[in-house]
Amino acid sequence: MQALTQNVTVIPARKRVGSQRTAAQVQKIRVAAYCRVSTDSEEQETSYEAQVQHYTDYIRSRPDWEFVEIYADDGISGTNTRKREEFNRMIADCEAGKIDMVITKSISRFSRNTLDCLKYTRKLKALNIAVFFEKENINTLDSKGEVLLTIMASLAQQESESLSANVRMGIQFRNQQGKVQVNHNWFLGYTKDADGNLVIDPAQAEIVRRIYREYLEGASFLQIKRSLEADGIENGAGHKKWHESNIQQILTNEKYIGDALLQKTYTVSVLDKKRSTNNGQRPKYYVEGSHEAIISKYVFMRVQSEIARRANLNPDGKRRVYSSRYALSGMVYCGHCGDIYRRVKWNNRGCKSTVWRCVSRVLKKDVDFDCPARTVKEEVLQDAVVTAVNDAYARKNIVTALLKQNIESTVFGDPEDRLAMADKELADL
Repeated sequence: MQALTQNVTVIPARKRVGSQRTAAQVQKIRVAAYCRVSTDSEEQETSYEAQVQHYTDYIRSRPDWEFVEIYADDGISGTNTRKREEFNRMIADCEAGKIDMVITKSISRFSRNTLDCLKYTRKLKALNIAVFFEKENINTLDSKGEVLLTIMASLAQQESESLSANVRMGIQFRNQQGKVQVNHNWFLGYTKDADGNLVIDPAQAEIVRRIYREYLEGASFLQIKRSLEADGIENGAGHKKWHESNIQQILTNEKYIGDALLQKTYTVSVLDKKRSTNNGQRPKYYVEGSHEAIISKYVFMRVQSEIARRANLNPDGKRRVYSSRYALSGMVYCGHCGDIYRRVKWNNRGCKSTVWRCVSRVLKKDVDFDCPARTVKEEVLQDAVVTAVNDAYARKNIVTALLKQNIESTVFGDPEDRLAMADKELADL
């Protein structure tokens, strides 16, 4: 058998930096640049503008390159991509086939997270799009590019974690020294003087006092919210729209009594910037007398006790929701089972009326027995309250003397004793 003669012709490859277009379409490489600075400081702002100008001029100066766009994130951390709008827009444009190559200053500018860095460079590499890191002189389409990239990205992430650890140590040292830092722009009731110290804003302080006063008068978070909105009063952020959480935060914030609890939250992960409530995972620091108080400790403790009472309204172990909708809500108790009375609209054989009934009778599924408590018409209950008030007024000399004695023993007693008692209650809380 005659041996076959093979003839092999080599077709040389065309060196392409990165393109999703065919050879016939390739004329110029479409190049974009990504820039980022992580803070809003004046120094960083200069660096940001310099990066943008540098890459604009650099790309336009190359005759074989076509300038696409400069994607720039200003004042954004590089440890994750969730809030980097320009970065995400650039990746979307790459996937849409608008870019052939991305240039950036360094790996740390592109990402300080090793996983994110490798994830996106691999995604772009699969699209035949190069990422060129100028400082490290790494092109991701080169065979050795990913090895170098992995090493350098790990170093960038380690640097970020080291910086974060230094910042945490600085914050902890400042906390140990009792130095309080508050963003007064979002803190209703206070502003800062020329030396950076917290000082009371008289107009806003009156709003805070109003909230505390209305709550102790029986108003709920929702009622206070609606009251403030009806009067067109702005919250700490300068918005006329209030939320019940705003009211709760103001009523539970120890800074209104001149103290400060530091490190209420902590950073769980440096990379994703997730913060969590500090329930003992980190030390806390309580600073007394750090600034001037708007609310007295006595009023503050009364509010905390009332919040706890409303949240734990459990007559005889039965869970009940606090209501302040009516004057007698949560104040009338059943003499048989100890449960609270609730105001209901009653239609008894076509006769409509407003009555108060024991909740154990209204919600029979919550009890093991049928409470024998009678239904009371609202008019009868109101008359009973008026009679009790008139009876107390008729014996006002006795009642007033007893009431004065009680008030003096609790409010106008020895200041040191009252302060010690308030401190103890605050520590227990």
